Amino acid sequence: MTADTHLPQLIRQGELQANPWRLHADAESAPPDEAHWIVDLPTWLAHQPALRTRQHPVALLLGPDADLGPLAANDALAQSPPAFIAIDFPVYTDGRGYSLAQLLRGRHGWRGELRAMGDVMIDTLYYQARVGFDSFLLKAGHDPQQALRALHTFSVRYQQSYPQPA
Repeated sequence: MTADTHLPQLIRQGELQANPWRLHADAESAPPDEAHWIVDLPTWLAHQPALRTRQHPVALLLGPDADLGPLAANDALAQSPPAFIAIDFPVYTDGRGYSLAQLLRGRHGWRGELRAMGDVMIDTLYYQARVGFDSFLLKAGHDPQQALRALHTFSVRYQQSYPQPA
């Protein structure tokens, strides 16, 4: 599975795109009001007043063990919507991200972009899309063209799913 390292590894809206987003690692402060910052859940919750007044919204990164309760409290996602919600897959065999996606789409009504990050491989894209992911940051070394084709692995579905990326 070799891939040209110069090709974009982000699949968004059914096409390859450059990924300008970066992780803000300092939980003690909010990132500067610049475009393309991703913050983890504790940072997002701790800095809600500052994040609500930003010109450039931040994206929210959830770990596989994230508690979605604080997002439901006081309608936090609607009051301060992130640019997108990303879910980390530390290893491809960790299925908790699938459950989080299903809960965000179904129970919590998240209609914005939902991104899979981390150990995201060609073999998992189709199944991630089925539970509501609509963008994917591929693991390095995976062929992005093969990944695009993987989104259309099966033509018939027997269960309900969320709209598939184009």
